[in-house]
Amino acid sequence: MASQVNKLSARRVETLTEPGRHSDGGGLYLAVSDTGAKSWVFAWVRSGKRNMVGLGSFKAVPLAKAREKAAEARQAVERGEDPRIVLKPASAAPAAVVTFGDEATAMMESLRPIWRSEVHSRQFENSLRTYAAEIWNRPIAVLNAVDIKNMLLPIWSEKHETATRVRERTERVFAHARAHGRYEGFNPAAWQGNLKDLLPKGKRVVSHNAALPFQLMPDFMAKLRSSYGQSYRLLEFIILTWVRTGEARGARWEEIDVTRRLWTVPGERMKAGKVHVVPLSDQVLRLLGNQNRPESGKGLVFPGPKGEELSNMAAAMRLRKLIVGMKHGETPVEATVHGFRSTARTWAGEVTDTPREVAEAALAHVVGNAVEQAYSRGDALEKRKGLMQAWADYCFSPVAPAIDATSLAA
Repeated sequence: MASQVNKLSARRVETLTEPGRHSDGGGLYLAVSDTGAKSWVFAWVRSGKRNMVGLGSFKAVPLAKAREKAAEARQAVERGEDPRIVLKPASAAPAAVVTFGDEATAMMESLRPIWRSEVHSRQFENSLRTYAAEIWNRPIAVLNAVDIKNMLLPIWSEKHETATRVRERTERVFAHARAHGRYEGFNPAAWQGNLKDLLPKGKRVVSHNAALPFQLMPDFMAKLRSSYGQSYRLLEFIILTWVRTGEARGARWEEIDVTRRLWTVPGERMKAGKVHVVPLSDQVLRLLGNQNRPESGKGLVFPGPKGEELSNMAAAMRLRKLIVGMKHGETPVEATVHGFRSTARTWAGEVTDTPREVAEAALAHVVGNAVEQAYSRGDALEKRKGLMQAWADYCFSPVAPAIDATSLAA
């Protein structure tokens, strides 16, 4: 335990605003959050592991009282006891132990009404259940920054983006616990002044989804069309409509107007949260005509065996099989389902004279200025119809056709 104590003055405690932990000595720290909230924390090391316990907010616990609690905690450490137990008031009525999993579940239930989709809710929960498994059943009140660091370390370098999302979600769980009086002290999953100093510097890699070269599309589509199964048809639909996997997996018959040759994707299933209208080519209409449409005209277009949405990996797994042995020149092909959006966009830019704003609208991208944004509405629909039909014709041709792009550029 540090020998120098009483480093902070009452005035210093009152005026400190810099986020982080500020030492008073002897294991006592004033923790300042990014929002300016201040609380007392006592830290100690046992068996090489750093532990922390909250002593209360600085408004409720004056500096002198915090030092008394820290002294009591130091004595407990010297006796080999746990300060978290010793500092608990003897008269306090026993309370139900709330685990991290309990708190995470409660927080997710409170957020469910405002989440964009059930898929987002499942992703949030699954990431915590998977990567926070080691703290899931532990009492949230005793967890500290070292616990969170140890939880994140196994994936911090290899799956940095995933680890970053897990940390952010974990921080939200602790914020929820603090707001409801179930956790005291500094948020142990906070980044600034906390985990940023405990975790190795992660190299943030900007990854791009591998995309099949558009020159290989006719051959690839021939292989795809000769493959049978719901997941293959889903993949074909994704490619021909330029949509994201989740948007296609959730496609419903009531969203499709065969007469007008349009598919209207509701905003809650779109990344940007806005309705997206997709023109349907002849090839897509034939694909839909071969699907089993319920008499009610409602339900999923690509249901799983039990009527559920197909797995997020269903199309990806089929794609892996299809590209085995494929090469672009001498280079083995790599591809992802999401990468077909890039494939189509590159084809439109290099093979056709399609205006940029029309191609971006087909991808449901929000483009820069007001003039370009108009193309995401109905005034560009006719141009997008021509683009989608030309793309489907290209994909279904064994040899890349010569494209008359004048009708697309008009």
